[in-house]
Amino acid sequence: MTVQPRIRARATLPRSVTVPGSILSLAASLLIACTQAGTLVDDTALANEASGDNWLAYGRTHREQRHSPLTQITDANLSRLGVAWYLDLPNDRSLVSTPLVVDGVMYFVGSYNVVRAADAATGALKWEYDPKVLEHAGRRERIMWDISRGLAFWKGRVYVGTMDGRLIGLDARTGRDFWSTLTVDTTKSYWITGAPRVMKGKVLIGNGVTEMGPIRGYVTAYDAETGKQAWRFYTVPGNPAEGFENQAMAMAAKTWTGEWWRFGGGGTVWNSITYDPEFGAVYIGTGNGAPWNRKIRSPPERPRSGHLRQGARVGRTGATRYAGDRTERWVLAPQGNLRRRSRAARCRSCAGR
Repeated sequence: MTVQPRIRARATLPRSVTVPGSILSLAASLLIACTQAGTLVDDTALANEASGDNWLAYGRTHREQRHSPLTQITDANLSRLGVAWYLDLPNDRSLVSTPLVVDGVMYFVGSYNVVRAADAATGALKWEYDPKVLEHAGRRERIMWDISRGLAFWKGRVYVGTMDGRLIGLDARTGRDFWSTLTVDTTKSYWITGAPRVMKGKVLIGNGVTEMGPIRGYVTAYDAETGKQAWRFYTVPGNPAEGFENQAMAMAAKTWTGEWWRFGGGGTVWNSITYDPEFGAVYIGTGNGAPWNRKIRSPPERPRSGHLRQGARVGRTGATRYAGDRTERWVLAPQGNLRRRSRAARCRSCAGR
């Protein structure tokens, strides 16, 4: 028997009040209630921790805490939840993304980056966009996944990174694409499985995967309106003969040995990107170094040739503010969600030491 993926939503609570809901990966605390039409999704909205009307980003807000302030669903009435509607998705196998909810419309991405918008109250499909990933992937389709962690939303537009390495902007109302840009070298094993992040009019996207070939990790910022590249920041040093992009790369190169650039270096930023509006910085987490065996890329007396975790300015250059490195042999680096605490919480933490 074939089990088809379905979008499911919660039901009633109490029986006379319908509570629209989410798909499998959305936190049960999200309630689409009292939404206001025409929400402007910008940095102000994405920094608003108090409002629970929408779910505007991968981690709900810029802080990536994934905590909703809504209180209608509690441990006292949780047992009364049930299915209100479902949406069959017969061609999807991987539904691992966090859906976005803006003004009662749910946006989510399925297998091979097919993006859909549905009415959050009824489940009625509004539009579907297929980026034709397998057609664009070519030979790379032989070794690739079909998953995506999620989408980004900014001022009436939805953004998705595709497995074959494109970043695409869609009209949130119609699902039509208004720009598409290739973010990777298609001759190498770069894929995109992470969710884009948007801030200050820039769409940030990383990539992977070092398991399938020698690649060099980086994160790129694109103009949200035009798709034009604003800046790119590499997380590991390249070939010294070609020069280093910045002082951070020159510093990191001192901890590497041999001809590491032939193996790419790794350090891909496949998902962990968090924006801090208080300091105007982006924090990124990187994956494993390449080759995986540290002894090949770092001498015993210098055991810390990993890759950078840094805070970079979001402005025009993406300049590094600070960087840290760490020995890495496995994909155990901070590729999960990087959650940001408030400045007040950080101050309390420091004061308590």
